[in-house]
Amino acid sequence: MDDTEAERGWVAASEGEFKGWLIWPADKWEMHGGPFYLKTEADGSKHAAFRAEPKHMNSLGHMHGGVMMTFADFFTFALADPAVDEATVTVSLNSEFVRGAVAGDLIEATGEVVKKGRNLVFTRGMLATGGKTMMNFSAVLMRTQKKT
Repeated sequence: MDDTEAERGWVAASEGEFKGWLIWPADKWEMHGGPFYLKTEADGSKHAAFRAEPKHMNSLGHMHGGVMMTFADFFTFALADPAVDEATVTVSLNSEFVRGAVAGDLIEATGEVVKKGRNLVFTRGMLATGGKTMMNFSAVLMRTQKKT
């Protein structure tokens, strides 16, 4: 973790499967809904992951679509964080569900910032498990104010 990440509220996980990965404890929903983990690769790209638990499943035993959307939203902000020096909010989040997941699966996210405009940041990404795509997504974030 670098100084900039710490200044922005990221904290390194201290134990478990994702020890050393970053978490965002300031967002109580993401900690409850996940927790979701983030790391920056050597090439500067972002990679997020979490382990699917029974609490993430719908009544059919498959991962709830709302969990996938929440994870995609988390990752969108992680992607955009270095691109903006202001607080942002989600304007739109579009997705295509390709396949599900079950408890125990490792869920991973990859993606990129497509464009950083004056007021909007455009991102796209993919969720996968076992090397197979679960969901494609694209999102637009709007800058709202300077981060404090």
